Amino acid sequence: MAPAQRTDRTMKRRNLAFAATLALTALAWSGPAASATLDEMLKPGPLPEKSFGVEDAPVTIIEYASLTCPHCRTFHMATWPAVKERYVDTGKVRFVMREFPFDPRSSGAFMLARCSGEDRWYAVVDLLYRSQDTWARVREGTAALKSIMGMTGMSGEKVEACLKDQALLEKITTVMTTGQSYGVDSTPTFFINGEMKKGALTIEQFGAIVDPLIEAGE
Repeated sequence: MAPAQRTDRTMKRRNLAFAATLALTALAWSGPAASATLDEMLKPGPLPEKSFGVEDAPVTIIEYASLTCPHCRTFHMATWPAVKERYVDTGKVRFVMREFPFDPRSSGAFMLARCSGEDRWYAVVDLLYRSQDTWARVREGTAALKSIMGMTGMSGEKVEACLKDQALLEKITTVMTTGQSYGVDSTPTFFINGEMKKGALTIEQFGAIVDPLIEAGE
């Protein structure tokens, strides 16, 4: 059997295992936590937090996203740069990005971003969003991801090894299930100082929510 065929079969088995995990999670989850506070949401999880901005900013935003989600891509490309420039870079907002993969391919993409290393994580996430159409909905997803990750210097062998890392998959799944316990059931979902907002918000919508919170904290 050719290496590519073996990889595809491995990915299919892994996808079935991931689907089973999602099903068990759905059965176990009884609804959002009734009294989760922002401090509880910010407790350390199984993976290093990916955050932007100063920790003592008056506003904290947590985003749960999926790399295969077109609405998440819209937010990342159309709104996030303005949020970063206006609020994060000026010390007014701390922005936290968290994994919420709705499908095995998104989970694999998040795994590859984590395997790229701390200094390359954001660049890989950005690349995967921008190239979403070339890997998220094509038939040979593994081959497409290998091609894209090759642009970052990651070899095909390292891509395969990363996608087989069950421990990493379980950590990403834990991040997702924790989000579910807060009521996340779609992406993108944001918690702005603990208040849930769903959908690819525009910069104007963010401003209407964030500006009063900043003023109140001054």
